[in-house]
Amino acid sequence: MPEFNLKSTSCSYELTGAHGAPLIVVLGGISATRHVATWWADVVGEHRFIDTTSLQVLGIDYLDGGVDAGGRPARGVTTRDQADAVARALDRLEIDRIHTLVGASYGGMVALAFAELYADRVDQLVVISAPARAHPMTAALRAIQRRIVELGLETGRARKALAIARALGMTTYRTSGEFASRFDGDPSAAESYVIRQGEKFAARFTPSRFLALSLSCDLHRVDPARIRTPALLVSVEGDTNVPREQMVELAELWGGECRLVHVPSLVGHDAFLAEPNTIGGIIQDALNTSVLS
Repeated sequence: MPEFNLKSTSCSYELTGAHGAPLIVVLGGISATRHVATWWADVVGEHRFIDTTSLQVLGIDYLDGGVDAGGRPARGVTTRDQADAVARALDRLEIDRIHTLVGASYGGMVALAFAELYADRVDQLVVISAPARAHPMTAALRAIQRRIVELGLETGRARKALAIARALGMTTYRTSGEFASRFDGDPSAAESYVIRQGEKFAARFTPSRFLALSLSCDLHRVDPARIRTPALLVSVEGDTNVPREQMVELAELWGGECRLVHVPSLVGHDAFLAEPNTIGGIIQDALNTSVLS
C-alpha cells in the first residue's frame, strides 16, 4: 500500500469555549467537521460532558488532498498529515500544548499519530475505537466501498455509488444485535435504514473526499511503543471495525502509561455517536481527574 506525503498542512479549524481555559482537541470519524458542538452536540457544549463554559475546544476539517479532473483525490493523505494539520492550527492560535486530545474512530487514529509525532504538545489522550493499524478485514471492506465509488465515477453515477458504499459501511458501524432489536427481523426496514443513511451521507460528502479519507484509514500506521503520552483507550463491545483484540494489543504495546476500558454496547463502532451518555461520561471522568484514574 503506497505512502503519501501531503505538502499542504493547512486546514480549517474552529476554537470555541472559555478563552484561556485548558484546551481539548476533539476529532471524530471521517464525516466529522470543525464544528464539534454540532456533530457531537450531546457531548460537547455548555454544561455538557466536555463543558465549553470551562474548557476550550478545538476541531478541524480533515485534509483530503483535493480533487483531480476525474473526480478522484488529487493527492493522498495520511493520519500523520492530519496530525501535522492539528499542530499547524495550534501554531496559528499560539497554543503550545493540549490538555487532552480526544479522538474517536478516524479521529482516534489521528490522535495516535499526533502523540507519536508531537509528544511534547499533549498532556493526555482519550482514544475511542482506533487501532495502531487497520484490521485486514476492515481494510478489505473499505476497499470494496472504494471500488463501488470508483465504478460510479467511471459510469457517471458517482453520487449514487457513494450512497451505496456508505450503506454498506453502515453494516460495519452497527451490530447484528442492534439490527435484530431495531427492525424485528424485517429485512425491508433494515434495508431502508442503511439506504437512507447512505443517501444522507452522499448529499453532504463528495466522492473524492470519501476515497481519500477511506484510503487514509487503511494507510494508518503508528508504533505504540513510541507513544509515551498517558492514555485512556476505549474498546467497544461488538465493534467489528476495531475488534477488542486490536485495542488490547494497542494497550499491551503502549510505550508509556495507559488504561484500557471495555464498554458494553449493543451498537458497536458507532457507540461514540449513538451512546453519548456512556462515552461522554468516560471522557468527563478523564477530564476531571486524569485518564489513568
